[in-house]
Amino acid sequence: MESLYCSLCFPKPIISHSIQWYPARGRNFTTVKDALHTLRQQAIAASLFPPTGLQEAIERLGFVQADPIRAPARAQDLILRQRVKAYKSGDLDQYYPTLNLEEDFLYAYGFMPTSTWQLVHPRPAGELSAADRRVLELVSSNPHIHPRQIEAFLGRTREINDWGGYSSGTTRTLQSLHYRGLLRVARRENGVKLYELAAHQYEPIDPSERLRQLVLLIANSLSPLSERSLLTILRHLVRAVPTLEVKKSIVIQLIHTGELAQTVVDGIRYVWPAMATVGNEPNATVRFLAPFDPLVLDRQRFEHFWGWQYRFEAYTPPAKRQLGYYALPMLWQDDVIGWVTVSQSAGNLVVEPGFKKDIPSEDAFFNEFDAEVERLRFFLQK
Repeated sequence: MESLYCSLCFPKPIISHSIQWYPARGRNFTTVKDALHTLRQQAIAASLFPPTGLQEAIERLGFVQADPIRAPARAQDLILRQRVKAYKSGDLDQYYPTLNLEEDFLYAYGFMPTSTWQLVHPRPAGELSAADRRVLELVSSNPHIHPRQIEAFLGRTREINDWGGYSSGTTRTLQSLHYRGLLRVARRENGVKLYELAAHQYEPIDPSERLRQLVLLIANSLSPLSERSLLTILRHLVRAVPTLEVKKSIVIQLIHTGELAQTVVDGIRYVWPAMATVGNEPNATVRFLAPFDPLVLDRQRFEHFWGWQYRFEAYTPPAKRQLGYYALPMLWQDDVIGWVTVSQSAGNLVVEPGFKKDIPSEDAFFNEFDAEVERLRFFLQK
């Protein structure tokens, strides 16, 4: 499994509606309701930009989180279907070899443009073992090598993986060499990573400049983002960038330099890139979002913006699930009003909605709901 957790599922925040601060560098609001309405619209407009090409969409996002569960499709495909023209499930795997992309670890495992990849490399490589050297030798003589090909040379062993289960020794070695930047994922075959030697194209970056660029990258990808969540993500980044020194003051510094804009609502400071120009056009469509979609990834922000707790329950025991195995948050206009679960039975697409708020009564909602079901059906067609 490449992603077994949501890196932003923090404990429920304590919110006091009596606290308000409207700083000079940011937006001024007359009420909490007005502030949250504007921030919700800003988040939607920034994240759900008009559909574009696959490379362009990932460049704009900066990072797309991956998860292998298919219910009804993998998280990366569900994320991209909302942002790429005529996107179908599996298009990322199909076109990945022709695009300027990498698979790697940021705050979770996923897909990123080269510009993001260069911010997390080089990583400390350490001394290579005999097994490491043998694998690199095999990969160099067999481009796009399958793990089974390596097992045929080295034999099959088992090692404890990061989640307490077992992975093959070959898999662990390949993952280690990939993490250190010595191998890259060339493509996938039926979901299995095929590796090749990595071409090192690291631009020397001063540590403080690396931190600045990573802060702006995350702030842009998840805009507007709370200061607390931003700092938590940066601490997760230490796994991706072991040399990264996270300084709490970095957010304030970037606000003072004018690179980040801010506003504070209910005592929570939200930030976003100051240069970002985002229109707050009303959202008039229904969208079924992936559990790891940038718009809903920050569970603290989700509850603050939309007033209820969304939980990803694929790894929750069935008896304790409240929403379902793979509940997709349902966005209508500027509100997440509930969720849907999706299944396929005898060739039929089954979409079952659940609501946390009043079911909209207007015909526009039901028309848009049906339109989103049809978009999902197109996306799932082979």
